[in-house]
Amino acid sequence: MSMKRPKALFLLGPTASGKTALAMHLADRFSVEIVSVDSALVYRGMDIGTAKPDAETLREYPHHLINLISPMDAYSVAQFCRDALRVMSQISARGRIPLLVGGTMLYVKALFEGLSDLPRGDADLRATLEARAGQLGWPAMHAELVQIDPLTAARLKPTDAQRIQRALEVFHLTGSPISALQTRTTRTPDFPYAALQIGLIPGERSVLHERIAARFDAMLNAGLIEEVNSLRGRHRLTAEMPSMRCVGYRQTWQFLEGEIDKKTLRDKAIAATRQLAKRQLTWLRSMPDVSPMDCLQSDLHAVVEAKMMTFLRQP
Repeated sequence: MSMKRPKALFLLGPTASGKTALAMHLADRFSVEIVSVDSALVYRGMDIGTAKPDAETLREYPHHLINLISPMDAYSVAQFCRDALRVMSQISARGRIPLLVGGTMLYVKALFEGLSDLPRGDADLRATLEARAGQLGWPAMHAELVQIDPLTAARLKPTDAQRIQRALEVFHLTGSPISALQTRTTRTPDFPYAALQIGLIPGERSVLHERIAARFDAMLNAGLIEEVNSLRGRHRLTAEMPSMRCVGYRQTWQFLEGEIDKKTLRDKAIAATRQLAKRQLTWLRSMPDVSPMDCLQSDLHAVVEAKMMTFLRQP
């Protein structure tokens, strides 16, 4: 007889879809602990531009898997899977239910489906590639990638330094294109939870866009530029580090470098956030087990609460 699996709840959605407010509402009504599924919230000191809950909110509604690393460091999908499964096991052992909340859909996909069989990064090789890019420029490095892995190159912009570098690194380490290796997945054991996945999908995209613009204006007013300037003063950051490639931070970096003015900073950051939301929605719609909910409906909290209650009552 198979063991009964513990239950887990997923609340997924694009940026500015109201995930945090809904998660706190659910935490008031169910015996849950919130686990962040957000690749930007792992960074310490990056609070304003990531819309991280403030200290008072976090005291009342603790979040697992935030403030884990310095902006100098990188956090992989594999690390997330290990950390998330460990934290979820601890939550279940306490007789509570993990509530995974966020918009980094790749993390969710990896939890359920496993990871591609890719090599770990090589610091020396990465430094060599960065040095060459410094001499030739990333468009030239992209042209090299076209020759060895046209499938990957076709989906990357010539300025996408982080992904071009990783694709070249994998090829030099393995002799195989990353596009080929990504089709060979290392299967993890079956996901050890019975899961309910709820996806917040706006019925009107224009309203989400208005929310995105209003939220970024609030970030600017709250001191986003000062936050990034302070991070630059405390850490030896570069524009190509994963932390500084986060939406909002990348454009603020360009402003601080004098490459763009404040209006362009705002326009570019809002446009980039809209593109991020579009990608997140594309992911969500492709995930077969996600139950879609209109994040703009007036009774959203009550509808999600009822759906979760039905799920949790199931044997």
